[in-house]
Amino acid sequence: MGQSNHNLASLIGSRICHDLISPIGAITNGLELLDMAGGMEGPELELISDSVGNAGARIRFFRIAYGAAGEQMLGRAEVTLVLDDVSRGGRLQLHWSPHEPQSRACVRLAFLAIQCLETAMPYGGNVVAAVEDGRWSVTGTSTKLNVDPALWAGLSAPEALAQVTPAQVQFALMPTVAQDLDRPISTEQADGHITIHF
Repeated sequence: MGQSNHNLASLIGSRICHDLISPIGAITNGLELLDMAGGMEGPELELISDSVGNAGARIRFFRIAYGAAGEQMLGRAEVTLVLDDVSRGGRLQLHWSPHEPQSRACVRLAFLAIQCLETAMPYGGNVVAAVEDGRWSVTGTSTKLNVDPALWAGLSAPEALAQVTPAQVQFALMPTVAQDLDRPISTEQADGHITIHF
């Protein structure tokens, strides 16, 4: 059975994230045991603990954004836990408005949209993901936006997208995933705001 390029990439993403989360969890458990034993304290342990926590959060985020979606539904508690962990100590504050469980495929698109917005908000800000009558909007608000017009045009017209770097791969993947779900993407920008609709 053949696989499309982006489906194959999703399976690879799922596999990598699945294999990485186990050792990250083991390190976290080891740190907890050290803390309970009282054998190690200080800034070194705190630095390791923070780094492992951040790595685990990013892997869980990437697993949803870049992994295979399937038919699974994701509840608000699960999604907000991932977003809270990812934004802890960062420049972006991430807010999840939907209260009802959402399809993993739509959550995946929202996470890819968050990553697109992250590139336009180098100084930080707030990102809100919301859905109304089945139509999603992911809006970034910042005092200073840095929008690359070529990348953003590629979201609604992927054929116009030039080569992307690894840090920009979300701009190439999001339109392909949205097309598979029959969800056209549009964007709008106003002073201090940029929104992705799908």
